[in-house]
Amino acid sequence: MANPSVAPNQWDLAGAGIRVRYSNLPLLGLAGVTHLLYQDGTHNQRFSGDQVRVVTVPDLGTFVSVTIQTTVDMGSTTFSLLLPQTNIVQQGPVSSVPISTQGVITHHSGSIVPPLLHGQHEFYNVVALYGTASHVLVA
Repeated sequence: MANPSVAPNQWDLAGAGIRVRYSNLPLLGLAGVTHLLYQDGTHNQRFSGDQVRVVTVPDLGTFVSVTIQTTVDMGSTTFSLLLPQTNIVQQGPVSSVPISTQGVITHHSGSIVPPLLHGQHEFYNVVALYGTASHVLVA
């Protein structure tokens, strides 16, 4: 009998000086609890629960976003991770497959002065990320 195919519940990715670990592991038999660790040259941040925004977009995959920097009067910076649909054949307590994907760093401009709100407000930096998607069995 073949081993079942399962969806990943943990992703470990890196590229262009960025490291990301995203997990959606079940906790005590409940639905998965989201956690994201984001690291680059200036940030080493952990996010969990409602700090992690998850949206599935048909034809693209699942976007996982966090706010990595906020300023009072100049906007914010977010990081979004695009997770492709992935299947894993479970072959033990941890089963993994290699994946490649994209991360998007978005600089959201803002101003407390209304005339300065004219024009484009989001500026994007797309980063290639490589690593593994895993399914971790949780007892």
